[in-house]
Amino acid sequence: MIGEKGKLLYNVYRALTYGLSPFLYLHLRFRTLQGIEHPVRWPERLGRPSTSRPPGHLIWFHTASLGEGMAAIPVIKRCIEERPDCTILMTSTTASAFEIITNQLPTGVIYQFAPLDIPAAMDAFLGYWKPNAVMLMECELWPNLILGAARNGIALALLNARMSAKSFSRWSRPVLLPLISLMLSKFSLIVPLSTMQGIRFQLLQAPPYVINFSGDLKYTVEEFDISKRGVQSIEELKVQLAHRRVWMVSSIHRGEEEVMLGVHKVLMRMHPDMVTIIVPRYPQHGREIAIELQKEGLSVALRSRDEKLVSGTSIYVVDTLGELRHFYTLTPIAVIGGSFLPGLTGHNISEAAAAGCAVLTGHHVGHFSDMVLKMQRSNPLSVLQVSAEELEEALSELFSNSEILEARCLAAKQAFQALSSGIVANVWNQLNFNVLRQALC
Repeated sequence: MIGEKGKLLYNVYRALTYGLSPFLYLHLRFRTLQGIEHPVRWPERLGRPSTSRPPGHLIWFHTASLGEGMAAIPVIKRCIEERPDCTILMTSTTASAFEIITNQLPTGVIYQFAPLDIPAAMDAFLGYWKPNAVMLMECELWPNLILGAARNGIALALLNARMSAKSFSRWSRPVLLPLISLMLSKFSLIVPLSTMQGIRFQLLQAPPYVINFSGDLKYTVEEFDISKRGVQSIEELKVQLAHRRVWMVSSIHRGEEEVMLGVHKVLMRMHPDMVTIIVPRYPQHGREIAIELQKEGLSVALRSRDEKLVSGTSIYVVDTLGELRHFYTLTPIAVIGGSFLPGLTGHNISEAAAAGCAVLTGHHVGHFSDMVLKMQRSNPLSVLQVSAEELEEALSELFSNSEILEARCLAAKQAFQALSSGIVANVWNQLNFNVLRQALC
């Protein structure tokens, strides 16, 4: 009965997306004119390929944006090692992901922008590329993609599977439950990033036998390759920061800069030699922060302009993409943003831990709560959660007590090393056993 309702709901969804296709096309063109979509490769979003398909087996990895894309790359590399006879196709939806990911992918991997989930685009994409298997990352649950792949006999896997509380509540409604149940029934493998996520997928009627745990792939994200000039610039910054107190706040969202700048001003009274490195989630936000601070008469160095940290400059704003892990090597203290205001859902803390930083984050961490909890269980000193009001006191303690700072830095690195071991191998074994052995035979 639920299966029939699911099929009916899918037919309604397919008809709606078919009817909305002209408007979605106009929206895509508008986004292209705004510079949000790629100026040349935007037709790929309509399922139009920009390169030819090689003969033989093809595995499609699909991610939404940069973070998920970087988490998929270690698995892609393992696939290439184990199955060199297969072509790997990778897609994402954002131009920012394209700019970074294409420089990190192994030689031979094909990159395309993902098609919109409208019938014409998705059918054209699947018909042209004819993948043997599709690996979706995290929460990319699109009905035309999933049911179109199943209709064509293409195996499906969901890696690092997660669903926010809001999405879970929406899909759990009686009107939508049959559709998500139908979609999840098409997967040969679902690898949740936590036990709680696995429970959510089971409650949405995913077949229990396809749910397997392997660890969070966000722990396995590798260091980005940057240009020789970029490496040289990082080394120069190390020299400039060598005799100054440093802390960094990363991935902040709009509104959080007020919290961080308030803390910066208080700490500057106690530590006049201090430098605060600010890395906003989006580069444009960084430029806006720099402009506002300059209006206040503060000396600010902006990364995109290659500005130096001269005497009197206490704020360094990183308004570039793909360099975050390199900047973690410049600071003993990392505050992970996207977590200090209600409605935010946190960001990956493992990159800062891998660099050996003392890690602080707020309480609004969404699905990253599992990562925070596991690191704290591994070593209680590895992650410190504080409110916006408590942040200044926590940083003051780290600046004034070198033993506590050193202990937290060591704890974060040890927790990361303990939790990151063997994840890619586990994921590959699950993929090979549950998906690829049948899909590539």
